Amino acid sequence: MTTVNFSIMILQQIDVSISMEPKYSIGQKVRIKSVDAGAHASPRDSTLDIYSGQVGRVVNFYWISPRGSEIFYVYTVRVGTGNKEIALHEDEIEKHLG
Repeated sequence: MTTVNFSIMILQQIDVSISMEPKYSIGQKVRIKSVDAGAHASPRDSTLDIYSGQVGRVVNFYWISPRGSEIFYVYTVRVGTGNKEIALHEDEIEKHLG
């Protein structure tokens, strides 16, 4: 029984490592997406609204795995001419094409 549990653990680790590739890298320029102010707008959305459309640079990123095989990335992005850094989910930014 110990061997079976060990084998399952290895398979879970392999699944997690396959999906651990971040979409953006440190130093990459990204654009902050426009916030949808629809019926499901949250207080976070209104805070991010002032940054919509701005270009920033990824300075760091982290991943969280709340359910074992799911991985979510959170990026620290420096925006503007100062040192303002904000934390953004992967779906809140896109590659800057300019």
